[in-house]
Amino acid sequence: MSQFVEQLPVVLSALNEGFVQTLKLFIVTLLGALPLGLIISFGSMSKFKPLSSFVKTFVWIVRGSPLMIQLLIIFYMPGIVFHNPVFGGGEEGRFAAACVAFVINYSCYFSEIFRGGIKSIPYGQQEAGEVLGLTKSQIFFRIKLLQVIKHVVPPMSNEIITLVKDTSLARIIAMQEIIWAGEAFLKGSHGIAGQVWPLFFTAVYYLAFNGILTIAFGKLEKKLNYYRG
Repeated sequence: MSQFVEQLPVVLSALNEGFVQTLKLFIVTLLGALPLGLIISFGSMSKFKPLSSFVKTFVWIVRGSPLMIQLLIIFYMPGIVFHNPVFGGGEEGRFAAACVAFVINYSCYFSEIFRGGIKSIPYGQQEAGEVLGLTKSQIFFRIKLLQVIKHVVPPMSNEIITLVKDTSLARIIAMQEIIWAGEAFLKGSHGIAGQVWPLFFTAVYYLAFNGILTIAFGKLEKKLNYYRG
């Protein structure tokens, strides 16, 4: 017991550092994937067939292949194939590669959610806006957008909670996120080795983070209840 008490501050300090990396990856992914996903959804719905076909094929490839493989390809392929290690070998490079992979992956998932939300709006509203002399962009931002948000919040919240857990995949390219930090105490870190309990502590961070997100999304859905149907 005394050993646990002595080791706890060291473990928590390391886990906090790992969680900061996890949180940074989560935030960067959301900031990049949400707007990019909306843009991709417009591309997939474009009436210009070559563009929509290309975008749909790209989305199909990204959604149909494991994120872990995408991480490995994005981080290692430039150096192996093109002899130009774009991201380098340091922690900053690994973080940058993880951000690129996560943004691309989740923007494709978000694009399908946005596409479904946009298509769920009755076309009559588009026609009504045109009768009033509004442009397509005005119709989207003034009439459709809030209704789209109402429709996409539930599936989007599920994807965002999944994103929290998926950040653990970044350790495949040796990015030192929270599970990497917890697992390090099995192999030897900060003078501690052969300890499995720090790994279980990482679950507490995920549960707390997802709990906060679940409450936040629940409140957001209640605020958007004025759009029904």
